[in-house]
Amino acid sequence: MRHRRRLVLVSACALAVLSTAVGAQHPARIQIQTTKVADRIAVLAGAGANIGVSVGEDGVLLVDDGVVPATDKVKAALSVLDARPPRIVLNTNWHYDHADGNEAFAGRGAVVMAHRLSRPHMLAEQRITELDPVLVVQPYRRRALPVVTIADATTIHFNGEEIAAIHVPTAHSDGDLAYYFRKANVLFTGDLFFPAGSFFIHFSGGGTLAGMIRAAGRFVAITDVQTRIVPGHGPVSGRADLVATREFLVAVRDRIQGLIAKGQTVEQVVSADLLKDLFIGRQGVPTSLWARLIFEELTAGKAPNESAK
Repeated sequence: MRHRRRLVLVSACALAVLSTAVGAQHPARIQIQTTKVADRIAVLAGAGANIGVSVGEDGVLLVDDGVVPATDKVKAALSVLDARPPRIVLNTNWHYDHADGNEAFAGRGAVVMAHRLSRPHMLAEQRITELDPVLVVQPYRRRALPVVTIADATTIHFNGEEIAAIHVPTAHSDGDLAYYFRKANVLFTGDLFFPAGSFFIHFSGGGTLAGMIRAAGRFVAITDVQTRIVPGHGPVSGRADLVATREFLVAVRDRIQGLIAKGQTVEQVVSADLLKDLFIGRQGVPTSLWARLIFEELTAGKAPNESAK
């Protein structure tokens, strides 16, 4: 298989995400960990993004499929759960750490589904302008593309489950989906949720801080204290973690908005570095980058003298 140039996401939990994604480029170092989260539902960690697995009378369904170098070990981990190849792959977004394995599983008969805006991104050359220098990612190969695209609220019936596909516009990007297994009470959020103190917003891919706050609020509304919540990266979480994440994101927004209300310029906001203490215990956090991008989001469409109103 021809390898595309890899997209590396620089997030507020930069070291954790980068070590997962970059480490996964070396097959010998890949270790897949399987965690059961509900009856016949598991999570595979270590292949880039977390991979959800549903097994049952209808077959095997995946939520995301990780990076190409991890594919053989993902297949081995899946064979322990069920010997049949996956029938369905549900992408939460188009980034390589979530969807790079599409081609391998589609080649074994899986139907790939994603949000309708993911497919155009996957067809085109991607320019990740949040990185310096800008990273260019080549289009996906044809077999890796989703063959079913979802516009908004959709229910997938598989293995006795009602799987609600949930789209939150302009959040992590413009084309993300979360998948809620209603009967099992398990929510796979992809990158619409990171544990508090972490986030990555693909602003140049249609993402916004406002959308991430909206996503956290929506997930809080549909879950309860028993819900198992699987983020795109990191440990299985609970509803309290969603609440903490929403509070964290609101605090990020309010700090930037507070200086905008005082009439400060983007350079003054960036130099103040007022987000630094929100990321206690995190290394390599690009707080200046986030401050600049969030300032631009919050002042978009406003004349300079309107930002203080």
